[in-house]
Amino acid sequence: MSKIGRKPISIRGIQVSVAGHKVTYKGNSAAGVYELPETLSAEVKDSFLFIQPSSQGARLREINRIWGLHRALLSNCIKGSGTPFERQLEIIGLGFKAAVSGKKIQFSLGYSHKIDFILPDGVSAETDKTGQLLTLKSPDREQIGQACSNIRALRPPEPYKGTGVKLKTETILRKAGKTKSS
Repeated sequence: MSKIGRKPISIRGIQVSVAGHKVTYKGNSAAGVYELPETLSAEVKDSFLFIQPSSQGARLREINRIWGLHRALLSNCIKGSGTPFERQLEIIGLGFKAAVSGKKIQFSLGYSHKIDFILPDGVSAETDKTGQLLTLKSPDREQIGQACSNIRALRPPEPYKGTGVKLKTETILRKAGKTKSS
């Protein structure tokens, strides 16, 4: 039995309905439909959503992986529809900053030119007054992770000075510079 798959999904404050293999959800920030494979079924009890293998799925050998995967993906969709996911990026370096205007972020990252980054649909951004702390919000966890990864790739943090773009929760292993031998 799957350890992740058997955990119930809390649906407090979110409207969830199950029709066959389709789970429809609607929350404050997003709404959508998640389609389960035919080997899994879903049911709502009280304020929880349970995912179980269907009768034909119980015989499959790889049901635990499929069960846990779809339970986690559905849980992320439901959590994001209630309150959006949030990630923070730190921009470290002299003169490095970001400016948000609508769906476009303009970065100054030490290159000879400014870099324009277009945000994907469903992702919003805001900066602090210094322009060095960028906050991204989205109801889709996968989309916000990809956007953060693309922004970080513009100027990855380097190990000697620590300058660049990094996630706020990320730690950069610093290297010692050259030492002068006497």
